Amino acid sequence: MSAFGFELKVTDGAARTGIIHTPRGEIRTPAFMPVGTAATVKALYMDQVREAGADVILGNTYHLMLRPGAEEIAALGGLHKFANWPYPILTDSGGFQVMSLTKLRKMTEEGVTFSSHLDGSRHLLSPERSIEIQCLLGSDIQMQLDECTPFPATAEEARVSMELSLRWARRSRDAFETQPHRTEGQALFGIVQGSVYPELRARSVQGLTEIGFEGYSIGGLAVGEGQSEMLRVLDATTPLLPADRPRYLMGVGTPDDLVESVRRGVDMFDCVMPTRNGRHGLAFTRGGKVNLKNARHAKDPRPLDETSSCPAARDYSRAYLHHLVKSGEMLGSMLVSWVNIAYYQELMAGMRAAIAEGQFEAFAARFKTEQAAGDIPVL
Repeated sequence: MSAFGFELKVTDGAARTGIIHTPRGEIRTPAFMPVGTAATVKALYMDQVREAGADVILGNTYHLMLRPGAEEIAALGGLHKFANWPYPILTDSGGFQVMSLTKLRKMTEEGVTFSSHLDGSRHLLSPERSIEIQCLLGSDIQMQLDECTPFPATAEEARVSMELSLRWARRSRDAFETQPHRTEGQALFGIVQGSVYPELRARSVQGLTEIGFEGYSIGGLAVGEGQSEMLRVLDATTPLLPADRPRYLMGVGTPDDLVESVRRGVDMFDCVMPTRNGRHGLAFTRGGKVNLKNARHAKDPRPLDETSSCPAARDYSRAYLHHLVKSGEMLGSMLVSWVNIAYYQELMAGMRAAIAEGQFEAFAARFKTEQAAGDIPVL
């Protein structure tokens, strides 16, 4: 079984393209990971996710530990077999979901004790238990347990939170090294915290690199601070991260967020936005967002995007998609989610090719022009 590694291929300014090597296959970067919260990318077959161009999906530790349970999934052969996805899987630590349960959790140095949103049962999620769960699931890339610092936060609040995450990073690393369910080739990523304070971000990076991880994630962004503030933090943080390790911006984001973050040297992304919006009839296209609930589409025989590689965008009329969405038909959610996942993968493929050719800025300019032009005119 091959080891985990990152091969940096080409840089174009700060933008990078490369390959993450895992035992279950290669991840081409920049990469967007469709979110498979409960061992499913909502409204899609795994074959569709793969054919759209995804090399890796994300699984959610919190939801899977509660239902059906990490031990149960391990007994069934692990998450890859359980979900019929034999390719790389990244799991988050569960920390973000637990932190959002403000009224249902209590945080201490040991970890977070919380009540299940399903049945009220009590659980302790510690750095050690988070790693154990992720190893039981068998994920290829795992995350340390951290506290996602809420926004807004004072500098002192952010410092206390960041330092707790660093202590948990050390414990996560130690647990990963000694975890009996760990297999060869699995990797652990540290998570940079520090809110919007560059000096705290720098201290977090220093602490994490001293511990040593196979990759580094940037957490605590896209939590309400706005794009300009997020990009300012990336400008200060990304250059400090080791150039020979993957860089993962967690929970981001819009197509424009992806382009701007790649411009700043980020390699990996995840977000529920493509499928969540797809389930509500909002499509992402070269011309920006298209709300299929709008009456303008009711009699339009044209496809969403005749140049798309996705059959849902190319082979179905806007009138039909509008009808499905307005009628609340499941097929509407399925088709529009498929459109969105395919669009995100096409965007990443376009950026990879542009970086390889030294044309990233030209690609970014075309992207912004197309998005600003908007959807095709009404018939």
